[in-house]
Amino acid sequence: MIAWTDHLVIAPIVVPMLAGAATVIAGNGRRRLLAGLGLASTVLLVLLSAMLLVTADAPGVRIYRLGDWPVSFGIVLVLDRLSAMMVALASVLGFAAFVFSLARWHRAGAHFHPLFQFQLMGLNGAFLTGDLFNLFVFFEAMLAASYGMALHGSGTARVRAGLHYIVINLLASLLFLIGVSVVYGIAGTLNMADLAARVADIAAEDRALLEAGLAVLGIAFLIKAAMWPLGFWLPGTYAAASAPAAAILSILSKVGIYAVLRIWLLLFGDGAGSSAAFGATALTAGGLLTVAFGAVAVLASQNLARLAGASVLVSSGTLLAAIGMGQAAVTGGALLYLAGSVLAIGALFLLVELVERGRDIGADVLAVTREAFGTGEHEEDGEPGERDAIGVPIPATVATLGVSFLACALLIAGLPPLSGFLAKFAILSPLFAPGGGAPRPLAWVLAAALILSGLATVVAMVRAGMDAFWASPAGRPQRVSIVEFLPVALLLALCVALTVGAGPALDYTTAAAEALHVPANYLRGVLGTPEDGR
Repeated sequence: MIAWTDHLVIAPIVVPMLAGAATVIAGNGRRRLLAGLGLASTVLLVLLSAMLLVTADAPGVRIYRLGDWPVSFGIVLVLDRLSAMMVALASVLGFAAFVFSLARWHRAGAHFHPLFQFQLMGLNGAFLTGDLFNLFVFFEAMLAASYGMALHGSGTARVRAGLHYIVINLLASLLFLIGVSVVYGIAGTLNMADLAARVADIAAEDRALLEAGLAVLGIAFLIKAAMWPLGFWLPGTYAAASAPAAAILSILSKVGIYAVLRIWLLLFGDGAGSSAAFGATALTAGGLLTVAFGAVAVLASQNLARLAGASVLVSSGTLLAAIGMGQAAVTGGALLYLAGSVLAIGALFLLVELVERGRDIGADVLAVTREAFGTGEHEEDGEPGERDAIGVPIPATVATLGVSFLACALLIAGLPPLSGFLAKFAILSPLFAPGGGAPRPLAWVLAAALILSGLATVVAMVRAGMDAFWASPAGRPQRVSIVEFLPVALLLALCVALTVGAGPALDYTTAAAEALHVPANYLRGVLGTPEDGR
C-alpha cells in the first residue's frame, strides 16, 4: 500500500498545474476568484516545500514512479536535499512575488495568473525530474510561461527585451534537443542515474561523441545560467520586466546552475572513468569571467533595475566558479550562497519598484550627469528658511525602504554580518584549509574575484542608494501598501534567519553537496541496486 505521504513528491508539480488550469477556466474577468486561487496555491506550495525539506533531510532519496513503470521506461521524480531546497526557494519566492502582484500587477495584463502558476509548475518539475527528456519538457513549460511573464504589462522596452529573451531561449532549446538526441543515441537511456551507471562503460570510440553531446547540452544550460558570453540578454530583460515577474524570473538562471550541478557531478564524477572531471576548468574559468563581466555591469548600471539584473550575473558566476573547483565542501558553501542570493535578489527586484515610485523618469541618469559635470543645485541656492533649517525630516516610508535597501546591499555584496558573507567564507575556507596542501592558483583567482565583485557591488549600491534616497528623492510622497512591503520584509527576514541559523543551514547544504559528489545513495535509490565505487 502507498501512503499518502508518498505523493508529496509530485504535489509541487500537481498543485500549480491544477491551479493554472482552474484560472484558465475561470477567465480573466473574475479577479477576486483568480487572486484567491493563486494565493491558495502559493501558500500550499510553501507548506509542501517545508514538508519536503524535512523529508529530504534523511538518509537516502525519495523516488516517485508515475504509473509504477520501471525506471528505464517510465517517468521518475527524485527528491533529495538539493531538489527539496530548490523547490523551497522557488515556492517562497513565488509566494512573495504573487502577494506583491496583488497590489496592482496582476491586473496589468491578461493571463497573469495561469502564466504564474505554470511558471511554478515548470520550475518545480525541473528540480524534481530524474531524466533528461522530462527535464526538457519542464524546461519548455517553464520557458513558455516566462515568455508571457517577461512581456506582462506591455510597453516598448518590455516587448523589445522580451523578444530578445525569447529568441535566445529558443536557440537554447534547440541545443538542448540536439544534445539529448546525441546522448540517447550513444548511451541508449536518458535517465540520469542510468546514464551515470553506464558512462564508465561507454566504448572508447563513442566516448568523444558522448562528451560532445553533453557539452552541447551544457551550453544550453549555461545560456540559462547566463554564463559569459552567453548571458548578455539577462540584465536588459530582467530590468524591463515588471517587479513580480522579474523576481520570479531571477530564479530561472538557477535552473541552469541546478542542471549543470546535477548532471555534471553525476556523469563526470570520480566513477566516470576517463571522462572524470570533464570540463571542470572551463566551468571555473567561465564562472570567473562571468563574475568579472557582472561586476563591470554592476558598476556601469545607471538604474536600480539593471543593477539588480547585473547582480544575477555575479551570483551565477560565483556559483559556476565554485562548482568547477570540484570539492564537496566548496559546493556546500556555494549552495548556501545560492539560497541567500536567490532570496536577496528577489527582494531587491521587488524593492526597486517601491524605491523608484514617484521619482521622475530618468532620475538615475540625471544623477549620474550631476556627478560627472557638477550640474546639481548647491545647498545655498535654497530659500533662507531652508538654509537655516537643522536636519531634514525623513518620512517613515522612505526610512523603511532605505533600511531594506541597505540590507539588500549587505546581502548581495557579501558583507558581514549577513548570510552573503558567511556563504562566501564557506566557499573559500576549504580552498585554503590548513593541511590541504598549497592552494591552487584558481583558488587565489576565485578569492580575488569574490572580493573585487563584492567591492564593485558595494560601490554601485552605495551610489544608487544615495541617488535614490538623498540626491534625487521622489518628487511626491511614496505610497507603499502593506501588501507590497510584506513580501520584501518576508524575503529579508528569511535572509536574517539564514544568517542566525547559518550552522544548521551549512550542515544541510554540505550534506547535499556530499551526496552530489558521491552519488551512491542517489543511484541506489533510483536504480534499486548499489553501485560500487560511486
